Amino acid sequence: MQMRARIEDVAQLAEVSTATVSRVLSKPDQVKPERRARVQQAIKKLGYVPDTSARALASGRTQTVGCVVPFLDQAIFARSTQALQSALIEQNHQLLIATHEYDLEREYESVIALQQRAVDALVLVGTDHLPKTWQAIKRWGKPTILNWSCDPRLPSIGFDNHGLASELTQHLIDLGHRKIGLISGFTKNNDRARSRLQGVQSTLEKNKIKLPSHRVTEQGFSLNGGRLGLDQLLAHKTPPTAIVCGNDILAVGALLHARRLGIKVPEQLSICGIDNNELSQEIVPALTTVSLSTLELGRATAQQLMTALAGQILPNKTLLPYALLARESTGIRSKG
Repeated sequence: MQMRARIEDVAQLAEVSTATVSRVLSKPDQVKPERRARVQQAIKKLGYVPDTSARALASGRTQTVGCVVPFLDQAIFARSTQALQSALIEQNHQLLIATHEYDLEREYESVIALQQRAVDALVLVGTDHLPKTWQAIKRWGKPTILNWSCDPRLPSIGFDNHGLASELTQHLIDLGHRKIGLISGFTKNNDRARSRLQGVQSTLEKNKIKLPSHRVTEQGFSLNGGRLGLDQLLAHKTPPTAIVCGNDILAVGALLHARRLGIKVPEQLSICGIDNNELSQEIVPALTTVSLSTLELGRATAQQLMTALAGQILPNKTLLPYALLARESTGIRSKG
């Protein structure tokens, strides 16, 4: 049986010290390029696999970060998480991911499991967490960052969900719409959905426009959710002339269903979403939406994690920019 290569074997083949090999593995930028190349070639030739458990015992670090997100099958979370992972890999850290599907008890269990795996830091989505989850984070004492939304209890990086929904609603009002409906995601355990709902409500109130209950529906974030939401809004005797959707997937589902029903968009019904999903600019008519810098969210989260792990203080609140993209799915209210 072939013996497993040791760090001493790598050092001997590369003609360097074991300390140099360790630096190449943990802090490659601190090693001269020529020596680094020799060590990397030796590692490849010998098939050397570092003993991370020994390194963790020595340094108190596992070079891992835990991240708990609602879903991975929704493009917007997948994009930001992929960007987070790519940025962490550049810093020689690995990402361990868990999902909870808006089940806060399941989220708590994932947080505890990741802490027990001795991750160096945690990333959680949003501000809705069980009291015992907040307590577990406080007791743990290692860096924890919230993203997508901001909360004064932890360093946070996200978007102004209230503000972006408000801007989208004002866009429809400026086009002459007064009967405005909302297809929201489920607001339970989802502060982003609640903030977007409140952004729509407050902007309508500011413009002295009512938002009756029959013009608000909560649906799952899916194409079918958009279809069901549109059916519900159209069932009332005074249906909306414009609809704000909680994300682009809901909006695309509503738009496709409107076409099946023979409703012209935007001539008879304006529809808009949030995210700037890849599909939003390919569908006909192209979807009016709010562009969120989700890739930047992932990269910025990784940068803040590295800053925290270096012992530096993080800003309590970081808001990333967004932009309203007015496309063909919204238009001036028809007089008919």
